Amino acid sequence: MLQFSKQFKEGKSRGLEQGGDIILKSHRVISLMLVVSLCMVTSCAQKNAEHQSEAEPPRITQQSTDLDTELIGNKDTTEKLETLSLAELAKEYRSTLILRGPGNKREVALTFDDAPDETFTPQILDALKREGVKATFYVVGNRIEAYPHIFKRIVQEGHVIGNHSYNHANLPKLSDAEFRDQVITTDLLISQFTGKIPNIIRPPYGNISEEQIKWLASQNKKVINWNVDSLDWEGLTPEEVEHNILSTVTPGAIVLQHAATGTGGDLSGTVQALPNIISKLRSDGYRLVTDTEMLGLEDQASTLFP
Repeated sequence: MLQFSKQFKEGKSRGLEQGGDIILKSHRVISLMLVVSLCMVTSCAQKNAEHQSEAEPPRITQQSTDLDTELIGNKDTTEKLETLSLAELAKEYRSTLILRGPGNKREVALTFDDAPDETFTPQILDALKREGVKATFYVVGNRIEAYPHIFKRIVQEGHVIGNHSYNHANLPKLSDAEFRDQVITTDLLISQFTGKIPNIIRPPYGNISEEQIKWLASQNKKVINWNVDSLDWEGLTPEEVEHNILSTVTPGAIVLQHAATGTGGDLSGTVQALPNIISKLRSDGYRLVTDTEMLGLEDQASTLFP
């Protein structure tokens, strides 16, 4: 009896061990099946992701700078933040965003950005006065504050004034509130000297977003860029500045030059080239006008903002 009991216990023990082996093996099989299933799901997900990436092109995060013949040689338009290119925006909002004037008249508009300063702006004003030419100056608000006497001279000598932001900000990078503050603050500074709010604006670097264009249109403003770039910001010689302008001018051209520069910048090439440029344009039958005259915007200043 004792021997039977002992055998029974040993048999039971062996049975439990065998049963445990069976259970353990079953768990291993189940685990293996789960791993295989997981791999299959992961593989399918990867294939789906690959299929989607093939079907959907990546979202564009930078503007194209391919402006065909609308924009010539401008380094300031290399960084674009919107999905539409400048050329596409100009086509979509052609009554607000303007790159050139009408081509049916032999007219050219000379424009000068970044004024005023105490070094180059007075020299450019002197040259324009000697030649009897009125130009368009796109002015920066904090420079009006720094050089009010120079800005006053621009106004008194009959040149047209456009807004060029308060501190030369890259406008598409700003919030709506920041963007509007740049425009409104500078407009009010200008109006203290002119008695009216300007109806033209040129965004620094030529950069502007679609939403910003819409808001400016609601304020009866025109965004005036250019189609001929002198590249004078590079500190070019007078001959180089002259060539860049005269070799690309056509009727209705809006020419970009600068009347002020940052520390160490040199616009003496612009100053020295200006008399020759004016003389040769006139000899070619061009009439030199302001942006507002070319575009028929005289006496259409926008009202104060709501």
